[in-house]
Amino acid sequence: MPKSESVKHRSGCPISIALELVGDPWTLLIVRDLMFKDKKTFGEFLNGGEGIATNILSDRLARLERAGIVTRQRDVADARKVGYRLTDKGMDLAPVLVDLVVWSAKHEVTDAPAPVVREMRLRRDGFLKQVRQAWRKEAKDA
Repeated sequence: MPKSESVKHRSGCPISIALELVGDPWTLLIVRDLMFKDKKTFGEFLNGGEGIATNILSDRLARLERAGIVTRQRDVADARKVGYRLTDKGMDLAPVLVDLVVWSAKHEVTDAPAPVVREMRLRRDGFLKQVRQAWRKEAKDA
């Protein structure tokens, strides 16, 4: 996938660039919901239990779309409905999210199911492969 060079970044530091794209809590939570919780619509993100405001959600979805991390698609059955889907670039965040889950569960009390965290920690590559396979299957079924 070609790198986006049209976006002006604060600096060329890779960490700074990543934080510009996904460095606020809401953005990664939207990616998490798309990747692990099978949420796809504005309403599903809004009712996800995190308490995101509608204006923040709209802004983050638009940013993710501009960054090429998600695509926005009209529902084929109901053109009034819009769904979101991770792109290849968005799916490439899976290892980052898995590492964040494992790190958080190691150092803090979390709601993450222990068997899932164990799977992420002990069989990371296999877990990531399953996540990507589910994402591909969903694309094929759509």
